[in-house]
Amino acid sequence: MLFTKFFTKSITNLLAIFVIAFSSIASAGDNTDTDANGVILAGHDAVAYFTKNKAVEGSAKYTAIYNDAIYRFSNAKNRNLFKSNPEKYAPQYGGFCAYGMTFGKKFEIDGKAFEIVNGKLFVNKNLSVYESWRKDIPTHITQANEQWPSVEHIAANKL
Repeated sequence: MLFTKFFTKSITNLLAIFVIAFSSIASAGDNTDTDANGVILAGHDAVAYFTKNKAVEGSAKYTAIYNDAIYRFSNAKNRNLFKSNPEKYAPQYGGFCAYGMTFGKKFEIDGKAFEIVNGKLFVNKNLSVYESWRKDIPTHITQANEQWPSVEHIAANKL
């Protein structure tokens, strides 16, 4: 009886570990720039970029999942706006640096360097990189759009 209880508990624990490990691997996509916790945009509120035209920290209290990434929001209203139309608010190139994408590279972003162009959110590694990117935004978007399909599903460290 004691052995059966121990064996059952051990199998249950192993199964739980396997499920957790597998789910974190399965949800960590190469096509989104997320941190170790699966959070995109360095935790910034995707909707606030559009409504306040500034980078606003999101909260773990208000979240939504889209394309295997966890989005954080500063309030419930923004979370609900996002949920009603995530394609509108989600960043281009899976939240990777827009300027880096012009070279077919996936660079993490700090969430503070962004631009809304034709109703789409583009984020950059940091403000210094953003300054280079904004010198010719139309060309850089064209170049990045050409690169994205060929690198979308490749891990950043493989590029």
